[in-house]
Amino acid sequence: MIEDLPSLRDTVEQYGLLAKKSLGQNFLLDMNITDKIVHSSLEAQGKKDFNGEYVYEVGPGPGGLTRAILKAHPQCLTVIEMDTRCIQIMQEIKKHTGSALNIIEGDALKYDFTQANDCIKNIISNLPYNISVPLLLGWLKNMRSFASMTLMFQKEVAERITAEPNSKTYGRISVMAQLTCQIKNLFSLNPNCFVPAPKIWSSVLLFQPLKQIPDAAVLSKVEKLTESAFGQRRKMIRQSLKSIPNLADICEQTEIDLTARAENLTPQQYLKLAELI
Repeated sequence: MIEDLPSLRDTVEQYGLLAKKSLGQNFLLDMNITDKIVHSSLEAQGKKDFNGEYVYEVGPGPGGLTRAILKAHPQCLTVIEMDTRCIQIMQEIKKHTGSALNIIEGDALKYDFTQANDCIKNIISNLPYNISVPLLLGWLKNMRSFASMTLMFQKEVAERITAEPNSKTYGRISVMAQLTCQIKNLFSLNPNCFVPAPKIWSSVLLFQPLKQIPDAAVLSKVEKLTESAFGQRRKMIRQSLKSIPNLADICEQTEIDLTARAENLTPQQYLKLAELI
C-alpha cells in the first residue's frame, strides 16, 4: 500500500537525493501539493479517477507526484527517469503497488509515447525545466494520442504557451499549443514549494486535445513556418518568410498582410499558410 511508504523527506534522506541542476530537477516534497495537481486535473476533466486509463510521468524524482497519481487508480502508471537514484525509489514504490507501476530508465526525449494507441493515455509531470519545451513540442504533434496532459512549467514558459497574438510572449510554442489543445491554467506555485527553490514561480497547465487537430504533415509545416517567422520576429513576414515560393500570392489568398510581423499572425493564419505551401 502507498500509505506504508516512508515520508518523502525520509525518502530523500535515505537515498541522499540532492537535486541535480544538470537534470533540471526541482523536487516537490509536499504531498498536499502533489495531490492538488492530480485532483485539480481530474476535476477540470470531469473525472473521479484514472480507472482503466494509462498515465505517464517524466522525471518522477522522489516520487511525490507518482504516489498521488497511483492513488487515482490508473490501470498503469509508466514513469520515465534518467537518474539512477530515483529509479531505486521507484523500485521501492513498486514493491508496494505491483504491476500498476511500470519503470523506464532512459531519456524521455527518445521515448515513444504513442505506442499502445488502443488505450486512453494521459501525461502528468513536474517537467525537468531544461527539456520541458522540446518534450511539449513532441507531444503536441501527437496530441491525438492523448486524452490529457497535466504539466508543470516555469511560469514564464506557461505564459508563452498561453500568450495571445500581438504580445511579446507570443511565439512558436503558443501557436503549436493553441492549434492542437484547449489549455487551462490550473494554478501557480511559489518557489518555496520546491527543493531547491527555483528563482521564479511555476504554473500547472491542463492540455486537452481539440476536436479538430491539423494532421501531422500540416503541423510540421506550421512548426517550420513559426520557427522562421519568430526566429526573425522583428522583421516583416515578407522578409522572414521570403523562402516560401509565391508568398505574396498565398498571403493575398489568406488576407495576410505582408508587412505584418510574426506576433501579428494568429494560430489560424499560420495554419492557413501551412495548408497552402
